[in-house]
Amino acid sequence: MDEVVKMVAEKAGITESQAKIAVQVVAGILKDRMPDAMAGQVDAYLKGEGNAKNISDMAGKLGGMFGKK
Repeated sequence: MDEVVKMVAEKAGITESQAKIAVQVVAGILKDRMPDAMAGQVDAYLKGEGNAKNISDMAGKLGGMFGKK
C-alpha cells in the first residue's frame, strides 16, 4: 500500500498520512461494491502481493458490468 499512498500523495499534492486515509477509504468503497473475489485482489494489490495487470483486468470487467468499454 505504501507505493500507492506515495503516488496519491504526489499526484494530489497532499501529505502521505492524508493519502493513506484516502486510499483506505477508496479501497473500502470499492471492496464493498465488488464481488468477493475481486475485493480480494484489491487487498492483495495494496499489500504488494498483486500486480497492476490484475487490477486493470478487474477494472475492465467492472466497466463491462456497468456497460462501459
